Amino acid sequence: MGNNEKIYTGSVGNVISMPGNLKTMLKWKSSTDPSIVKYIVFYNNKRDSQIVDVNAKADSVSVLIENLKEFVYSFTIYSYDAQGNRSVPTVVNNIKIYGPTYQEALLNRPYNGDVPYVAKENGQVELNFNAPDTINVTTTVKYTSTSGDIKEAELAGKDSILTLTDYKPNTEVTYTSSYKPEKNAIEVFTVSKPSVFPQILFNIQCNKSLFQEHTLPGDAGLYDSGSTRVSRLWDGSVGPQGYPNIFHSNGDAPIPHTITFDMGKVYTNLSLVEETGRDCCNNPDKFEVWGIADITNAATNLRSDNPGWKDEAIAKGWVLLADVVRKDDGQKPFRAELMPNPPPVRYIRIRVKHVTTGDGYYSNMSEITFWNKQ
Repeated sequence: MGNNEKIYTGSVGNVISMPGNLKTMLKWKSSTDPSIVKYIVFYNNKRDSQIVDVNAKADSVSVLIENLKEFVYSFTIYSYDAQGNRSVPTVVNNIKIYGPTYQEALLNRPYNGDVPYVAKENGQVELNFNAPDTINVTTTVKYTSTSGDIKEAELAGKDSILTLTDYKPNTEVTYTSSYKPEKNAIEVFTVSKPSVFPQILFNIQCNKSLFQEHTLPGDAGLYDSGSTRVSRLWDGSVGPQGYPNIFHSNGDAPIPHTITFDMGKVYTNLSLVEETGRDCCNNPDKFEVWGIADITNAATNLRSDNPGWKDEAIAKGWVLLADVVRKDDGQKPFRAELMPNPPPVRYIRIRVKHVTTGDGYYSNMSEITFWNKQ
C-alpha cells in the first residue's frame, strides 16, 4: 500500500455550542496532534464553511459563525495538516439558533400579584417579583427619582426583591427582562417592550390641622369639657399622655360608647389608623373604626351599647373600616390596617367596646392618627 496509505489528522472532540443572536460560537479543546494547522467548519449542507487557523499557544479553539437563520443546524468539523490531509469528520447536530422569533416570544418577569410592593417612607419601596425563570439574567427597572431624574435599577435573576430608596410617588415604573436562551449563551435577549408595574401608593398621614370635633347624639360625654376634649386626639402629642392631656369620657354612656369627629376633607383611600392610649388606665383594647363621607342624617337613634346599633349604623350609611383588637396594656401607639378599597370617608366614629381595666363606663386615649394611601 506504501505511498497510497491514507493519513488522518487528529479529529475534534467534545464540541460545545454557545448560542447568540443569529449566531453561535463553537468551542473545543486544542488537539494534541502537532501537525494540525487549521480547522474547517462546514454547514448548510456544506454549502458554507469557515476556516479556523491554529494558535499553538491556545488551550482551546473557538469559532464564531454569524449570519445564520433562526433554525436548527448541523456542523461538520475537520482538522487539516499542511499537506491537506484531514481528520475524520466530527458532526455536531441539533444546534438551535435563536433570533427575533425567540425574542418576540419572551415575556417580562412577572411581579408578585399578591404583594407587588411594600411602600415604606421617604421614597423607599420594595418591588416584589415572582421566582425567576432559570434563564432570566436581569430585569431593568426604570423609574423617576425624588429629584425628578429618570433612573434605572437592576434586579438580578437570582433575586426577587428590588429596593428603590428614592422613588418619587405617583410616577410610573416600567421594567424589562433579559434572558439567555441557554446557560452558556454568549448573548442575552431582552424583551421587546417594557411592562408597567402596578401603581405604587404610599401611606400619607392625614392632615390633622383640618380635624374638628363633631359630636353626634349618643356620643360619650367629656370628663372635663374644658380640657379632656376629643380634640386632644389630634394635638400632636407623642406617646401616652397623662391627665388632662387626653380624651377622657365622663361615664354617662356605658361601654360600648362612641366619639365622632370630622377630618375636614374627604379621603378616598384611608389605609391605616394609629391609636395611643393614656399613660395609666382605661385604654381601649377593643374598638371599631367607622367612616362616612356625608354626615347628613347619619346620626343613630339607638345607644351604641344596644345590640341593634351596628345594623342601624350601616343603614345610616356608616362603613366599618376596622375592628381593632389590642393584646397589650393599650398605652403605646398601636397601628392597624383599615379595610381594603374603602369608600370615600370624611367623618370618623370610634366605637370603644372594651378597655384594659374592664371598666364599664370610662375610656381614655391620647392620640389618634390616620393615613390615606396615594
